[in-house]
Amino acid sequence: MASVRNGSDWPTSSEPRDLFDASVDAVAVVSADGVVVGWTRGAEALLGYPVEEVVGGSAVRLLAMPGDPVRVARIAERCRAGMGWSGLIPVRHRDGGRIEVDLRLSASFRIGGDECFLISAREQKQQWTVGQSILDGFLTRAPVGMAVMDLQLRYVWLNDTLERLGGVPREQRLGHRLSELLPGLQAETLESLMRKVLATGLPVTDYEYAGWSWADPHRQHAYSTSFFPLVDASNSVTGVCYMVLDVTERWHARQLLSLVNEAGTDIGRTLDVMRTAQELADFAVPRFADFVIVDLLEPVLSAEGNGTWLTDAGPPSAKPAMRRAGMSSVREGCPEAVAPIGAKVDFLPPPHDVNLLINGDPIFIPVLDAADELWIAEQPARVASMREFGLHSLIAVPMRARNTVLGLATFARSLNPVSFHRDDVLLARELVARAALCVDNARRYTREHTAAVTLQRSLLPHALTGGTALEVASCYLPADATGGVGGDWFDVIPLSGARVGLVVGDVVGHGITAAASMGRLRTAVQTLADMDLPPDELLAHLDDLVLRLTEEETGDEAANQALTAFLGATCLYAVYDPVTRRCTMARAGHPPPVVVAPDGHAHFLELPAGPPLGLGGFAFEASEIELAENSLIGLYTDGLIQGADRAMDPGMSRLSQVLSQRISNLESLCASATKQLVPVPQLDDIALLLARTHALGADHVVSWDVPSDPAAVGDVRARATRQVAAWGLEELAMTTELIVSELVTNAIRYAAPPVRLRLLRDSRLTCEVADASSTAPRLRHARSMDEGGRGLFLVAQLAHRWGARYTPGGKVIWAEQEIP
Repeated sequence: MASVRNGSDWPTSSEPRDLFDASVDAVAVVSADGVVVGWTRGAEALLGYPVEEVVGGSAVRLLAMPGDPVRVARIAERCRAGMGWSGLIPVRHRDGGRIEVDLRLSASFRIGGDECFLISAREQKQQWTVGQSILDGFLTRAPVGMAVMDLQLRYVWLNDTLERLGGVPREQRLGHRLSELLPGLQAETLESLMRKVLATGLPVTDYEYAGWSWADPHRQHAYSTSFFPLVDASNSVTGVCYMVLDVTERWHARQLLSLVNEAGTDIGRTLDVMRTAQELADFAVPRFADFVIVDLLEPVLSAEGNGTWLTDAGPPSAKPAMRRAGMSSVREGCPEAVAPIGAKVDFLPPPHDVNLLINGDPIFIPVLDAADELWIAEQPARVASMREFGLHSLIAVPMRARNTVLGLATFARSLNPVSFHRDDVLLARELVARAALCVDNARRYTREHTAAVTLQRSLLPHALTGGTALEVASCYLPADATGGVGGDWFDVIPLSGARVGLVVGDVVGHGITAAASMGRLRTAVQTLADMDLPPDELLAHLDDLVLRLTEEETGDEAANQALTAFLGATCLYAVYDPVTRRCTMARAGHPPPVVVAPDGHAHFLELPAGPPLGLGGFAFEASEIELAENSLIGLYTDGLIQGADRAMDPGMSRLSQVLSQRISNLESLCASATKQLVPVPQLDDIALLLARTHALGADHVVSWDVPSDPAAVGDVRARATRQVAAWGLEELAMTTELIVSELVTNAIRYAAPPVRLRLLRDSRLTCEVADASSTAPRLRHARSMDEGGRGLFLVAQLAHRWGARYTPGGKVIWAEQEIP
């Protein structure tokens, strides 16, 4: 018989080794008649005999003492029965010395037509015992399943471990192929790998696959299999040896880690509570379960939850108020048979109550029995669904994060026949823990976002009116979840003399801090506008205010963040006068306004840019333009025109095209513009303010020059009274007479000429007296014995509003009356 391996073709250290290239034990193959047919390098290293001197010779000459034929025959029979044999045998070294070795006969098989025995030996250095013998049948009883197959892939030999793993007795395996014993795709795959080994002579190692264990049929197992060729001295493959190792724990651990890693990327991709719950359900089906429902507490969905909920009586309710937030199933019709998304639910696996959500551990029911009396009594409707859809195993995990109770996630299997295992509870717990953290993040964001939106909406104007001077429309859109509410704002401020102030601004940042900063700026602008300051002066005062605020330092980090938010704020302020149809504008680092003429031609005004607010040391310049009646002015923030590439010129071009549309209704035009221009996703908040100009006709404005003579007061007073009556405002004739008399008298007495009286009738009746003096009158409260000092006090009582504004040539004192 030829040798199994000769020295010349032994693989190098970089080549794969087969079964007989043992690095620890000396391994040999001996025929039934005592001829050595296989010899490894381990055997050569142990006894010193090279393969050429041993293969083909008698194995008896290697023994240090003659063997007992009867004992040898018994050992052979024991190996044929699959029990193996081991013991201490003295053998002869090539140099003549004697070595005590631990010898094991572990296999009896055939190569070609000859019966052979597999022998392994190790030099005896330390002896250990199990019971009364020395590790009897090492290979036969090894923890690794092993088998030898012939060229037709029929079993020649197998050990006890493989017999136990496969569940097929040894007697039924010998002489048969794997596919004949265990038909299926997996058996065919394993046999194809064996054929590959037979064809190439190269081993295939560590092929892993999922299967079943005879000892544990209710749990899916995983195995690692390696196949090695059996070759003779001529390098001809004579069979295949394969080893099987149960790697279920390692496989489950790797599967757990893989699923958890995938969950980290698939769950929590948005800051939306409902979306996150649905992502958990979609991820788990069908990877982990066949049916998943995620129920969240109602306070969590409303972003008001704090982890507790109480009834009117005080203690927690047995049925907490929850709503279905996520659901997924492998079966059609299953979701429709239970509560839909958004429906109110109260599912808790019996006999558990609300304490399950607060302090409870996951519920693990490996075998869900629809005949359970407790389920029938407490969940009769669900028992019917369990039977209809074949739900047979369940895991319910409370959702908690940061000491906050969020809800309950339930996993069930129906089509998958494998029940949940104890290890699956760990996976379910990990998935729910990750999802719960994402849900809590979304809940916290939603709560803060809601507060910021509420604050922003409360700080923005609730109703805009441009009086008779302007028709106005506006739109504000907060950013998407990635950005949130920002500091964009706008306002329309009625001014004296039928004029209207238009303002738009942008505070850097997002969230409550930006919204609060915006509110402070809007209040400051309204206060400064009430002082009738021209646009450039108003921005200068606003810049000083922001500079003072940003220089404040406190120990409160949140307060410092609010102050820092002012840096980089921009603003544009415009004043439109319907009498002259002139508009005066100034801007502080803000994009220029767009003007659309009545004929549809659109252009952007070339205004001096000015620095952003809060830099200080720079002057602001105002520009004045005359607008035709029915012109359209568009004020906006950069979020409307700034694309993903941060370029503004293309956005400004698109804005002018959109606003040039022939849409008479400003609300519709505003909605159309934002719909066409808002980028997706919307990374910044957006504000758009549109104003269509109107002119105040000559029949609504009259004026008279007043001589610097106290006697002229009576004549002017009479003219004003007649004009008010001509306008059909007889009810205001007396108060107008008193106001004109007081204002004109003060101008003649205390101011410098020329003095001029003007009456305007729009939404209010306004009386203006202009003079060349820069000294403004001051309201006094005269004492009971004083002879004067009651004039302006009387005007303030009779008028709706009164005030003074400065002009390049002096000042104007004005008083407004409400028209009945």
